[in-house]
Amino acid sequence: MAFNNQPKPDDRSDNAEKLQSMIEDTTENIAKAEQSLEFTDSEQQRQQIEAKNQRRRESIDSFKAEIQDET
Repeated sequence: MAFNNQPKPDDRSDNAEKLQSMIEDTTENIAKAEQSLEFTDSEQQRQQIEAKNQRRRESIDSFKAEIQDET
């Protein structure tokens, strides 16, 4: 039994659009997390949310750099 497993062609034509969508989604997640800070009394939870948002901001910077590489 022979398998014909061919890799999919590497289509990067819409990478910039996908990255822009990822930026928008991540920005939205940051805003939602910041809103949730208003409802937490836990300092530990507050620190976790702030740390996660910092990582999200770093991801956005990476996405923007990747967009520049793609265009």
